[in-house]
Amino acid sequence: MTGQSNTRPQARQGDTADMPEAAASPPLLEARGLDTFYGSSHVLRAIDFHVAPHETVSLLGRNGMGKTTLLRTFMGLVRPRAGRVRLNGADITAARPSAIARAGIAFVPEGRGIFPNLTTEENLTFAARGARDGRPGWSLERIYDMFPRLAARRRNWGNQLSGGEQQMLTISRALMTNPDLILLDEATEGLAPMARDVIWETLRLVAASGVAIVVVDKNLVDLFDLASRHVILSKGTVVFEGPTEALRGDQELIHRTLGV
Repeated sequence: MTGQSNTRPQARQGDTADMPEAAASPPLLEARGLDTFYGSSHVLRAIDFHVAPHETVSLLGRNGMGKTTLLRTFMGLVRPRAGRVRLNGADITAARPSAIARAGIAFVPEGRGIFPNLTTEENLTFAARGARDGRPGWSLERIYDMFPRLAARRRNWGNQLSGGEQQMLTISRALMTNPDLILLDEATEGLAPMARDVIWETLRLVAASGVAIVVVDKNLVDLFDLASRHVILSKGTVVFEGPTEALRGDQELIHRTLGV
């Protein structure tokens, strides 16, 4: 990444409008009693989890505690042996990942998963879908307004982008599907400090636009600023669920479950 002026996301009119209170809405995504296995390994145990419309939730825990497995279960990439997952009230437990994506969930995996032999613009447009219900949608113009750096690199191949630019591209590609909810696994892992700052500012703009977010990351300071509610997993079970004030005030819990 080069200059700050080329990488800073730009807010658009309406991006910071007040959103409806998340707590007053029924769940956008709801999971009840999830048990997920890899072979004989019991990874998730009786997980209850929910996200309201427009809400941002952090998913925390040490490595190997089940965070990625939970996101993959929501996306249908792993099938639970017990429990149900509902999106906008519809049961998606047995749905294919492609159907779940069309229903309104986008997944930004760890490792980014961009296509190296496609240009930046081709990565953005190949899976683009129009917005549902006549609402304002995410378009190339809106993405390029948010990420001037991607606009400047639109003709570059995916493997010619820096790590920060690749993460910008992956988040932008998810937005181009016009989702109701984005799942981000290790949102800023391995990025340089300037790139991390850009990603956090981007996620604040995405949240302000009304897209719900579930984000996995290790940076508590930025997560406390971004998310209103936090869920901690330990050995595949939920050991904490609550608002920022409750988690910030429990340093013993933070040290015991997160090693911070």
